[in-house]
Amino acid sequence: MVYASLSLRHRAAAFVFGGAILSAVATHQAHAQAWPSRTVSAIVPFAAGNANDIVARIVLDQVSKQVGQPIVLENRPGAGGITGVAAAARATPDGYTMLVHSSSFSASYSLHKQLPYDTFKDFAAVVPLGFQPTVLVVATSKPWKTLGELVAEAKAKPGALNFASAGAGAASHLAAERFRIAAGFQAVHVPFKGPVEALTEVMTGRIDFYFLPVAPALNLINDGKIRALAVSTSKRAAALPNVPTTAEAGLKDAAYVFWNGLFLPAKTPAEIVGRLHAETTKALSVASVKERLAKVGQEPLSMTPAEFEAYFHADVRDTAKLMALAGHKPE
Repeated sequence: MVYASLSLRHRAAAFVFGGAILSAVATHQAHAQAWPSRTVSAIVPFAAGNANDIVARIVLDQVSKQVGQPIVLENRPGAGGITGVAAAARATPDGYTMLVHSSSFSASYSLHKQLPYDTFKDFAAVVPLGFQPTVLVVATSKPWKTLGELVAEAKAKPGALNFASAGAGAASHLAAERFRIAAGFQAVHVPFKGPVEALTEVMTGRIDFYFLPVAPALNLINDGKIRALAVSTSKRAAALPNVPTTAEAGLKDAAYVFWNGLFLPAKTPAEIVGRLHAETTKALSVASVKERLAKVGQEPLSMTPAEFEAYFHADVRDTAKLMALAGHKPE
């Protein structure tokens, strides 16, 4: 009788425990299914018109249609992206505030001794939106027709040439530094607030070269207003098939990948992270979205949330090494 009683107790306990698990699962599924029930905010920590902003608008417009709720992009530039990132970190982890960031997110970690957020702990990586090759552009008035010609002059006149960026730690800065270090020459870094100002100075010839993501430069390249000398990926960019890679120009260690993706505040329910990942992945597979992304030079980069988080953390560490090689110390 004792054994039978214990058996019954175990069965009852198992029933209660199993019921609790089923209840928890049902609750989590309900959260995922209910999200979103209102407008979602997507923080872009840079000014409108940069590559990150362009890609975010293309993809999230489709995600908004799929989930049946508005997704409003909020451009919050300031402090090299830190202002917007800090706002996202402080947001309630309920899925209604997301962060759309890029390789520049990795750089902030090594640029500053203190940040108002923890790069590794305050965010849940959700899904990459893809990557863009960075392209080196010069004014059509410049004499260089190839990357080799530019490098030869830069070496012959140490420190005489200058290059633009969208600020220290931006993709345009990191790509240029990797290229400069691989080529072995000195040049003057001239930061700007964004790509519009920098490209204007390139076209006038006051800036010698500019390494930036394809999206903001593509129309100007195709219209013949600036000249593209190389892309910094291991293979040629689909959007610029006639432009050689830095490797083809003989620089084996000059490749730099500009990625961007979606993040949510840490502690956001896993079910919401999974739902956003699924909806974004679905949006990225829509033919019209793929076509629009291809037109701005965006290429696919497929990962699970766990894979993307590992990729992001590795990029933070790799970027710190690059910044150290370039002589930049945290401030």
